[in-house]
Amino acid sequence: MSKPRSALLASAAMSLVWAIPASAQDNVLYVAAYGGSYEELMRQQVFPAFEQEHGVRIEYTAGNSTDTLARLVATRSSPQIDVAIMDDGPAYQAIALGLCGDLEAAPVYDDLYDMAKISGNQAVGLGAVATGLMYNTQYFEEQGWEPPTSWADLKDPKFAGKLVIPPLSNTYGLHALVMQAELGGGDERNIDPGFEAFVNEIDANVLAYEASPGQMTALFQSGQAVLGVWGSARVNSLANTGFPVEMVYPQEGAVSLGIVGCPVAGRDNPLAQQLLQYLVSPEVQETVARGYGYGPVNRNASLTEEEAEGIPYGPEQVGQLRVIDWDYVNPVREEWNTRWTREVEG
Repeated sequence: MSKPRSALLASAAMSLVWAIPASAQDNVLYVAAYGGSYEELMRQQVFPAFEQEHGVRIEYTAGNSTDTLARLVATRSSPQIDVAIMDDGPAYQAIALGLCGDLEAAPVYDDLYDMAKISGNQAVGLGAVATGLMYNTQYFEEQGWEPPTSWADLKDPKFAGKLVIPPLSNTYGLHALVMQAELGGGDERNIDPGFEAFVNEIDANVLAYEASPGQMTALFQSGQAVLGVWGSARVNSLANTGFPVEMVYPQEGAVSLGIVGCPVAGRDNPLAQQLLQYLVSPEVQETVARGYGYGPVNRNASLTEEEAEGIPYGPEQVGQLRVIDWDYVNPVREEWNTRWTREVEG
């Protein structure tokens, strides 16, 4: 015996109600990434073309890398994000925790520098930042000082009270510690020389261990700090305001801070794969380099000499960046943080 007509209509209506959210979900792509001027650039110059081409609306959740990682961990049983964009350290943690899905093969990935190809194929580099030294060119000129050239310059007594370095909890600070360890014959796996250098030779010069980009900028603009450790994109942004600051690639090498994107495991939204491929296309790489200062990871991206000033660009600069062994560092990073608090900032 067939169902009454009213029952059939009710059943059809309920099916439609449940179908609507699923359909709407297909037209929304959820992205978690950095806030501030990076978010503005993505919303205004990068995402609109992708949204139009694919008929999708991108919902953006802004936060720093540790915020994004914490969000992925908290929602791992029911993921809410399709694409996560983070610094390389937290990104490697996300991969180790099983929070990133597999990348689909695509021709564009063959055009990337090796530093953008993440082991395990669950994430991809989207941009390169070089951690090096920045200095106030006007102040140095007034003092008759030569520009800094080495990570060892952080130890020079003439910078007493005028040096700013991010703390170890910040990737730039971790890079500084590793490079000091290398100067003393160590590396990530032998970090003791780095701590010894900070405790015995560098700390006396430090005005502040500053994590906030706004505060870092303020300390330079007020003239309190004249030398610091920072990333090329940040230095580029400050220089674009007209402030007399330049980025230095130390003779021992600048350190790579990779900007990494991964498709979030458990979401399986095909547009997530499309977005990641779009973000490493030459056109988008050029846009982000010009607008934000990230070094392109696609070999086919082209910048003028003026556009490339201060950012890692081309096989010589990008290929020579020192890459941190995050597979080793991440498991011991909390131990380093505790030691830093006790020995350096304590």
